[in-house]
Amino acid sequence: MKRFFLNIKKYFKYAVRSAKAELKSEVADSYLNWLWWVIEPFCFMLIYTFVFGVIFQNKTPYFASFIFVGLTVWEFFNRMVSGSVKLIIRNRDLVTKVYIPKYILLLSKSFTYLFKSGISFLIAFALMLYQHVPFRPHILLLFPIFMVLYVISFGIGLILMNFGVTVNDLSNLTNIALRMIFYLSGVFYDINQRLDGNLAHMLLRFNPVAFIMNELRKVMLYGTLPSWKGLGIWLAIGILLCALGVHMIHKNENSYAKVI
Repeated sequence: MKRFFLNIKKYFKYAVRSAKAELKSEVADSYLNWLWWVIEPFCFMLIYTFVFGVIFQNKTPYFASFIFVGLTVWEFFNRMVSGSVKLIIRNRDLVTKVYIPKYILLLSKSFTYLFKSGISFLIAFALMLYQHVPFRPHILLLFPIFMVLYVISFGIGLILMNFGVTVNDLSNLTNIALRMIFYLSGVFYDINQRLDGNLAHMLLRFNPVAFIMNELRKVMLYGTLPSWKGLGIWLAIGILLCALGVHMIHKNENSYAKVI
């Protein structure tokens, strides 16, 4: 892992510049420019709030904010995981012509996703003010909780990025798995209220997305402390996934150019 941290330090500025360039290119030809980063998540929140809050009459407190926190968590995880599978292949020209540690590509991507998540959290805070959600000191715990999500997502992304070079169907398999995880994560419903005790306990224990969503909602909306034990366990799992992914990339990165 020493080589990994040295490379992160060496290529960090490149990753930041690359992320800025990608963000600018995303809105270069758009009339609304950066406003799309606000409009898109807000519209999804309105749709889910109407369908599950109005039509299905969900009585969860602060339901619009509840949905938005869940969407913010899901969108970051989904982008990190789905975007990593073909990341090396999409950067074929860079990979075949210049040496760069391949995980720097994912690091750069993660910066763009973090930026968009930051915008989503700002919208969530505005929505919480509108719904008169009390702002308590617990809300500051969102940073370490989201850091755990980042480590888990980065670790999974590294592993998928490695296998995505040689396994052509991995992208389709990942999309199917992500769709299942989406519906089992409680984006638009409270797992503790909708499912019986054992099933809810299983999902919150073994589904990291559901767990992080639940913990963020606890500190942001309801002013309760998170499960430090659960966060510690998932952080350790995330670190192990990162170590495994880095090992795979260091072992195989010289063969990527030949394969693609």
